[in-house]
Amino acid sequence: MYPLVRELAGDGIPVTVTCRVLNLARQPYYRWLADPVTDAELAAAYRANALFDAHKDDPEFGYRYLVDEARDAGQDMCERTAWRLCSQNGWWSAFGKKRGRNGKKPGPPVHDDLVERDFTAEAPNQLWLADITEHRTGEGKLYLCAVKDVFSNRIVGYSISDRMKSRLAVDALSSAVARRGDVAGCILHTDRGSQFRSRKHVRALHRHGMVGSMGKVGAAGDNAAMESFFALLQKNVLDRRTWTTRQELRIAIVTWIERTYHRRRRQDALGRLTPIEYETIMTTPAAHAA
Repeated sequence: MYPLVRELAGDGIPVTVTCRVLNLARQPYYRWLADPVTDAELAAAYRANALFDAHKDDPEFGYRYLVDEARDAGQDMCERTAWRLCSQNGWWSAFGKKRGRNGKKPGPPVHDDLVERDFTAEAPNQLWLADITEHRTGEGKLYLCAVKDVFSNRIVGYSISDRMKSRLAVDALSSAVARRGDVAGCILHTDRGSQFRSRKHVRALHRHGMVGSMGKVGAAGDNAAMESFFALLQKNVLDRRTWTTRQELRIAIVTWIERTYHRRRRQDALGRLTPIEYETIMTTPAAHAA
């Protein structure tokens, strides 16, 4: 109401009259007039902005996780303050309340579907697939984001973390680019998970000159080629035993990918060759980026 009082005063209506009609005290109005935005309000605005950016990147995060992201962005605050700001603005975790009939509302795609279930490639670095899987340990869940080259079914990059956030997908992509070199023009096909729709991941794709692609909601076949790898991982590693710590599961995953899947597991789709053998035979040394 104070801006209205100021506006009416500019039109010649006394402040006393306006405050009496609006049932406002004059002293608080004059304090506001001397300093319209308090230091506390400004600090709250910066904190809310940091929380909003973190929530937009990772809608699954509750306010406790958003606090950590805001602190990384330079806006330190207690959890109670973060809860109040999130509550006032309706920034709740996507898993915190039911959304729609099935309890989950998929986000809009940020890329068109450029693959349309044609999981074939004539050369390396033409089409990559990416997805995320999780498994429980005695210390909590461990998340794996893997990137597979359709040409040879090789896992060209991956990232493992105890938190499923956008950084998990960005780190997996960075790992793949570091291993493969020049990947400009390569298509990366994913589902509509928030990690792949995040601004951080979209910026990473543009930075490397890559093209994003996303399948349809509820269509498992859109990324079936990536799911087949996770099915093998589940059967050969994740479900073989109970994992006490995240570190021992992390080591087991990396060992299986690098030693068994890449170098020992022969695949019918590759002419009974391993991914490493297939790339070595089918590409020239100049074109093959190990």
